[in-house]
Amino acid sequence: MNQLSGYIGRKIILSMSHLFNLSAFAYRLLQLILTRSVHGAKVVRWATVEQIYFTGVQALPIIIPVSLITGSMLISQFTWVSEEYDLGKIILSLIVRELGPMITAFVVILRSASAVTIEVCYMNILNEIDSIEMSGIDPMQLIALPRLVGITVSILSLFIVFDLISIIGGYIVVWAGTYLPMGNFLSQVGKAFTIGDIFVGIIKAICFGIIITVVSLYHGFKSKRQMTQIPPATSRAAIECFISCIVINIFISTVFYL
Repeated sequence: MNQLSGYIGRKIILSMSHLFNLSAFAYRLLQLILTRSVHGAKVVRWATVEQIYFTGVQALPIIIPVSLITGSMLISQFTWVSEEYDLGKIILSLIVRELGPMITAFVVILRSASAVTIEVCYMNILNEIDSIEMSGIDPMQLIALPRLVGITVSILSLFIVFDLISIIGGYIVVWAGTYLPMGNFLSQVGKAFTIGDIFVGIIKAICFGIIITVVSLYHGFKSKRQMTQIPPATSRAAIECFISCIVINIFISTVFYL
């Protein structure tokens, strides 16, 4: 019994310590955003643009088909019960409030979060981060800040693309490819649309972007100087990003809609 309680206590202490370290790391990143530095501004801007291109633009061939399939499936399924429920409100709630931010976050985690963790791990192991520090440059500003801004902006943009293609593209697919009575679907969506839905989706996308970047960078910077530590660090970062996004999604939905 003492061994079990001791094990649980150690796990709780380690979890709290990890949470505090993540919070301190996130605070350091947010400080960099608020304190604009003149040194290396062009390099940081270029690295941010590259991150947006990798995370946002290159993810479009994945997001577009996924959003089209998701939207058409939901619309076609709920059209059968449109007489019992408000079709526009159901689709808006599922896509804009829940599925849009979560699916976008999952795609970014699979593509970019793992890549960022591996990249920073290699930079740490090959002493590139030490070389940057010896040059008088803050690695957080040169490495972490562009990825924070780039990933957050990309998730927000992909979220908007996902919603538009899911609703409009899904409607076109169902209308053109089936004989289901769509009726005034778009007008129903327009009537059910509220600023609060978009606001909640944007809040979720921004929170997901910050969490994904912070967790990925944190595991990359703290990785040990061994190549064999890269796969476990990447796996831990991906799993932690998934769990954190799910918890934040539930929390925000509970706060705004319950």
